[in-house]
Amino acid sequence: MSGVLPGSKTTSGVGSIAPLLLRGAIGGTLIAHGVKHARSLSGTAGWFGSIGFRQPRIQAVSSAVVEVGAGGAIVLGAATPAAAAAGIGTMAVAARSVHVRNGFFITAEGWEYVTNLAVASAVLAGTGPGRWSVDRALGWDRRLTGDRALVTSLALGLGAATAQLAAFYRDPDSGD
Repeated sequence: MSGVLPGSKTTSGVGSIAPLLLRGAIGGTLIAHGVKHARSLSGTAGWFGSIGFRQPRIQAVSSAVVEVGAGGAIVLGAATPAAAAAGIGTMAVAARSVHVRNGFFITAEGWEYVTNLAVASAVLAGTGPGRWSVDRALGWDRRLTGDRALVTSLALGLGAATAQLAAFYRDPDSGD
């Protein structure tokens, strides 16, 4: 006997409620951040400019669209590896441009929070969106799974973050 109650696991071995909770936490947080950015695009653009981004208005609009879009897809369990990659990329940009220089703890604007969101997004990509998801309904949850989904999401997210930072970001402390 495995110690697991009958019916408490899906055929993939991942509980059916756990992915739903994880999707709600990650996706809901991304949506909230995106809505916050969208509600004050001028203020968000000014902030992006102050931390070293060129074309800050484009950065403000992009961050709002990506965070709301990826967050919504994650909540729904739709295109989960791609949505997770967007979450990973967004958090990597935030970590590099704002948080890394401040140490670990979020209470000092450190990187603990964004890293945990990125890692949770990667884990979600690897474990899959679960039973109650758009991906499951469409059969997409069987196309890219497990470690391949996790590594693919990490590579896409970190690659996109690297490209965005290279194209638009200059560390204001570097004197560039």
